[in-house]
Amino acid sequence: METLRIEPIPAFEDNYFWLLVRNGDAAVVDPGDAQPVLERLHREGLRLRAIVVTHHHRDHVGGVAQLKAATGAYVYGPAAEEIPARDAALAQGDTIDLLGVPFTVLDVPGHTRGHIAYHAPSAHIVFVGDTLFAAGCGRLFEGTPPQMYASLAKLAALPPLTRIYCAHEYTLANLRFARAVEPDNAALVERMQRCEAQRARGEPTIPTTLAEELATNPFLRCDQPAVRAAAEAREPGAGADAVRTFAAIRAWKDRF
Repeated sequence: METLRIEPIPAFEDNYFWLLVRNGDAAVVDPGDAQPVLERLHREGLRLRAIVVTHHHRDHVGGVAQLKAATGAYVYGPAAEEIPARDAALAQGDTIDLLGVPFTVLDVPGHTRGHIAYHAPSAHIVFVGDTLFAAGCGRLFEGTPPQMYASLAKLAALPPLTRIYCAHEYTLANLRFARAVEPDNAALVERMQRCEAQRARGEPTIPTTLAEELATNPFLRCDQPAVRAAAEAREPGAGADAVRTFAAIRAWKDRF
C-alpha cells in the first residue's frame, strides 16, 4: 500500500487546505474554497473520499458543500458547531479512519467554542486548525484564556515527534512576536533564519513538530521563567501562574 502523502493546497492570502493522498484516494482538511481542491483532484486523477473540518469559520468550511456535491465525499466536523453538509458530528474521543489511518478527535476549544483537532498516533500527525500555529496560537474569538490554555496543554502532551499541521502561514509574524517575548532564546534565532529561507524559496513552514513548538512557541512555554517575566513586565501579576501568563501574552500578541 502506498505511503500516506500530505500536501498543502495554498488558498486565499495565507490558508493551507491539507490534502491527504493514498492509492488514488484523497481526503481534505478545512477546505474554505472548493475550486483549488477540485483542480488538484482533476489534475492528479484523485477520488475525494472525505472532508475533514476543525471549526466553523468561513475560510475553513466555504468549499465543503460544493465539494460534497461534486464528489460525494463524507463530511466530518465538530459536533458543537454548525458545519455545512456534515455527515458525522465528532467530539473528544471519537475515532475516524482516513485512507486507512486511524485518527482520534481532541476537543480543543478557545479559538471557537467547538473547535476539534484530529490526531493520528500511529502516523505522528495532528491537524490542529487554528488552535495551535507554528510559533503561535489562534485568537480567542469565542473561548476564554483558561479554555485555550487547556487546549494547548492537551496538544503539548502529545509525543514530541508529532507533526503539526495548522491552517495558516503565520510563522514569520509569530516568530517576530516570540522573539519579543524571549529575546534571549537562541532556538528562536535559528528558527527565524530557517523559516525566512523557506519562505524566500516559496516553501511552506508547515508542518512543524511539537518538539520545535515546545522550544520556541511562547504560548506553550507559559511555565518558563523568561515567558512569565515578560508577561509580568507587561501586566503586573500576570506572571503568577501559567494561565495568567498565557492571557497576558495573548492580549499582547493581539496588539503586536
